[in-house]
Parts: sequence; C-alpha cells; structure tokens
Amino acid sequence: MVRVPLVAAVAALLLVAFPAPAPAGEDVVGYTVEADFDEVEFAIESAIVDRGLVIDYVSRVGGMLNRTAADVGATRQIYTQANVYLFCSATLSRKMMEADPDNIGHCPYGIFAYELAEAPGVIHVGYRRMPEGVMKEVEALLDAIAREAAGLD
Repeated sequence: MVRVPLVAAVAALLLVAFPAPAPAGEDVVGYTVEADFDEVEFAIESAIVDRGLVIDYVSRVGGMLNRTAADVGATRQIYTQANVYLFCSATLSRKMMEADPDNIGHCPYGIFAYELAEAPGVIHVGYRRMPEGVMKEVEALLDAIAREAAGLD
C-alpha cells in the first residue's frame, strides 16, 4: 500500500475539488457580486434545487483551510468562507456518458462560491469550464446557475 503524506493528500484533493481562480478564458468562469455570503449560498442552493437537481455534497473548503492553517504553517487567511456545491443531473449525465463514457470524469458538477478575507462582502461564484463537444451542454447549465446565484439573470 502506498502512503501519501496528509498535506500532499489534502493539496491534491483541493486541486480536484476547488480549482484556483483563473484568468478569463482559461479553466474557470467566475462572477462577482456584492452580497452576504449566506445570501449567495442560499441563491446557489435554490438555483440548483429549483431545476429539480439534488445537491450531493457541499465541500466546505474555506472552513477546512482555516481549521488546518496552523497545521500546515499558513501565514495568512485566504477565504472567510469558501464552498463547492456538488450535484449531478441524471438526464444530462446519461446523455454525456452515452456520448463518451470517459465523461464520468466530469461528474459530479460543481459550483463554487468564496469570499476573500481581504475583500469582505465581495462574493465570487463560478465553475470549471467543460471540454468542447457534448459537455458544453453541462457548462451551459453551470453558467445559468452561477449567473442566477450572482443575480445576473
């Protein structure tokens, strides 16, 4: 059995579960809104559930980073709050995976929200871009949810 140091394992999970913000045109699409984090969280959850989807898991990335800061020698707080909301769509997932079984690697779908410690009251909402082809239909769903949660629709 291969043993991975805890810090390396946590870092690897973070890269998968919560991609770092990227400049426009790269891997992450994001919107900002001046609001209370709890209000945006409610808007994300509502936007997902109102489409008949179920949130499978909420990854509380910001809480984990704050809780483990001393353990990893962190010198600054990144987020006041940061979550990733994971969910799937039976209809879309079936279509995506019938088109290419490897599309399972893009499921579950995720919407992230965070508030930077250095910019309270500014909430970032976004998602990872999907590859070209059939997965762009999933990206359209993610974009609609993120825009709605950010109050852009």
